Amino acid sequence: MSIKILHIDSNHRILWAQLEEAGFENHADFKSSKEEIEAKIQDYNGIVIRSRFKIDKTFLDKATNLQFIARVGAGLESIDCEYAEAKGIHLIAAPEGNRNAVAEHSLGVILSLFNNLNQADAEIKAGQWNRESNRGHELDGKTVGIIGYGNMGKAFAKKLRGFEVEVLCYDILENVGDENAKQVSLKELQQKADVLSLHLPWTPGTDKMVDANFINAFSKPFWIINTSRGKNIVTADLVDAMKSKKVLGAGLDVLEYEKLSFETLFQDNNTPEAFQYLLGANNVLLTPHIAGWTFESHERLAQVIVDKIKKVYSM
Repeated sequence: MSIKILHIDSNHRILWAQLEEAGFENHADFKSSKEEIEAKIQDYNGIVIRSRFKIDKTFLDKATNLQFIARVGAGLESIDCEYAEAKGIHLIAAPEGNRNAVAEHSLGVILSLFNNLNQADAEIKAGQWNRESNRGHELDGKTVGIIGYGNMGKAFAKKLRGFEVEVLCYDILENVGDENAKQVSLKELQQKADVLSLHLPWTPGTDKMVDANFINAFSKPFWIINTSRGKNIVTADLVDAMKSKKVLGAGLDVLEYEKLSFETLFQDNNTPEAFQYLLGANNVLLTPHIAGWTFESHERLAQVIVDKIKKVYSM
């Protein structure tokens, strides 16, 4: 019996080609609604997604022959993982595929914020030559705190090896520190960090984690970088902290207001007041969820997924 796979998002061409070469039967449907996909999902053994819609209990109950769900990305928050695993469905993600891209992006954001690169560029293009107001900071001598020390956090810490910085990490798992970062308690990280970089999944435990209490627990004013999930930060609390100078600058690749699909920004047409502040702040760098979105990671993510799907059927 052939293994039928339904692709509901477009991905790098090697994913389709290598699965076909390995003997899998590929089918694509990039436009049908969730309900339309549910009506035929019982015909498939596997599904390849990015984030077009949530794979919930209703969907899983109709996927009576599903053997695996492969998400071409780092996280699985769009899937009811507990229910899927209870049904014996293999869950596949590819955090290895874009960890380098996220690490390079994070480093670039810090250097841009520290040296006012985006602000200075905009000013010169507007006919202004302002040197003193664009005096920057050096990363050397600072302490960088990383929360979430998995694939992304470890890759970022490795990129920092060329700088004379202290790198601390905090994670809910024990003994994940390595030669690139010293694992410490959250309290110690908050006491010492000049820069905070988030590399977390979005879970009930991390939802709205960075709020006013969390921010005020830091001993020093600090910069914050978020390339993980927007809902890990309470934006209104972040803005209040920026107004009070507790947060010196923010590099946000993800926003609290993103849709679950990550393809559009707002749930409706209203622009939140906190976001309006971010749009006008010179010490804020915003990007549209592209930290892991390079040409190289596009191919690498697909390759990781192919390899993991083939591994499921070689067990």
